Amino acid sequence: MRILIAAAGSRGDVAPYTGLGAELSRAGHDVALAATDTFAPLAREAGLEFRGLPADTRGHGDVTGKRDLMRAAAAFITELGQGFADAVDKGTDLLLLSTTTAPLGWHLTEATGTPSLGVYLQPTAPTGDFPPAVTGSRSLGRLANRAAGRFALRMADRVYTRAVTQLRHRLALPPASPSEVRRRQEQANWPVLHGFSTALVPRPADWRPGLDVVGNWWPHHDPAERLPHELEDFLSAGPRPVLIGFGSMASGDGERLSGIAVRALRRAGLRGILQSGSAGLTADGDDVLTVRDVPHALLFPRLAAVVHHGGAGTSAAALRAGVPAVPVPVTADQPFWARRLAALGAATDPVPFRSLTAERLADSLHHVVKQQSYSRAAATAAHHMAAENGARKTLKAIQQMTGG
Repeated sequence: MRILIAAAGSRGDVAPYTGLGAELSRAGHDVALAATDTFAPLAREAGLEFRGLPADTRGHGDVTGKRDLMRAAAAFITELGQGFADAVDKGTDLLLLSTTTAPLGWHLTEATGTPSLGVYLQPTAPTGDFPPAVTGSRSLGRLANRAAGRFALRMADRVYTRAVTQLRHRLALPPASPSEVRRRQEQANWPVLHGFSTALVPRPADWRPGLDVVGNWWPHHDPAERLPHELEDFLSAGPRPVLIGFGSMASGDGERLSGIAVRALRRAGLRGILQSGSAGLTADGDDVLTVRDVPHALLFPRLAAVVHHGGAGTSAAALRAGVPAVPVPVTADQPFWARRLAALGAATDPVPFRSLTAERLADSLHHVVKQQSYSRAAATAAHHMAAENGARKTLKAIQQMTGG
């Protein structure tokens, strides 16, 4: 089959699909990844065809407040929708749609008859088990959690309104609101596979049929790839270090964050690796090394702990490596994953990004590295995750769905 995976957002919203795509390719399918141009190298390294989508998250500034987030999301989605139809050609047999691209992809399915399947990295369906992931709020009780979940979907619909109106006009489809189309999909039990571990989020019993949790899709990396020599030398030169990084968050805040990180490490008596990321973290010294992007799968198992922003991918990668974490969530679904890690016992209580100080970080690092209970909980979760194979389960689901 010719399969198109459509994903959009930051690196953590796209990279997992390179591993999923590579698994589908190995099974004999012809796989393309549609994403924004930044991710063309990731797709090609995984042996996937790449198709560009016309938007860029970097163009919408650094976002921390909820209102800013909604505004930036609406601008990004409208940009994305303008060229979304171009990514799907007539030969596509199956569309795999991420959380971000599904509310656009449904209209292509309607216009072309191409079957589609959701491949989500976040839980979005309302449930009594937890509040909506994207709001970052604490549990409100079962009834209120479900009500908040429905409200969050209506808010998301609003973000897509302009893009959907334009896309349906372009596809010569009759007008329909994002809410209307979403409800249609739900009533038809449109299938969604969720690429996260049941160790972090077991499938809620009150979800509708068609929603499944299959386990993580891990970013592709070349099995022959090795860590840079300088990093290998640093790892070998002393006790296990702590990695501190904020991924695609905190752009322009690098100097302040680097100072906090180094002071916290030294206060806790730990060696550290700073991952530069969008913030541009950097530091020098015998006890601290700065690195750029390196595969989590190679580095994380060799660490004492990870300080990260609570993104779904980084949270899962730390757990997979059996390494405890200090989550410092910034926005969107990050507080949700940070709380899930803490609830498992594999992380300290989250330190909100706005409250981060060298003293708080040093205190959390001291706890997470010295108290063995965190490492034990992370190792238990890693054992659970090792028995899951999200990519293979997805392949099996596709075969059952298409009879292929």
